[in-house]
Amino acid sequence: MIQRFIELGEGFADIYELIELAHSSKHRVKHLLSLHTTVNERKVVSLAVILNPSGEGKFQPIYISLEGIPDPNITPNQRYQLFERTAEELGYPIIKMDVKPTTVFPEKELYYQHLIAILRLNHFIPPLQ
Repeated sequence: MIQRFIELGEGFADIYELIELAHSSKHRVKHLLSLHTTVNERKVVSLAVILNPSGEGKFQPIYISLEGIPDPNITPNQRYQLFERTAEELGYPIIKMDVKPTTVFPEKELYYQHLIAILRLNHFIPPLQ
């Protein structure tokens, strides 16, 4: 099975796209994630939607808006509130996790591999087959 992060931007338009992906694919939504970290002494959040794998292709996308949203525990913001409202509408809890920032890794692809390993270990996505 191929599990891959698909990165969106961090602005309002990107959050609306992430929310629209969740709504239009609600039959495939597996989990909603809020990944908390600190980048350059600033607490930020990455929001992600994990979809169930597609049929024959065995491709599992994880759409993510990476490290651009202020931590809502410190600075309440509309982007996070939109994501919370989507979680309520779809009936999914937001899984909150503390993770390392992308700046710790020399390449973004290594960061995504690290996150995939964490998600597998916590049984949020299936193991490598």
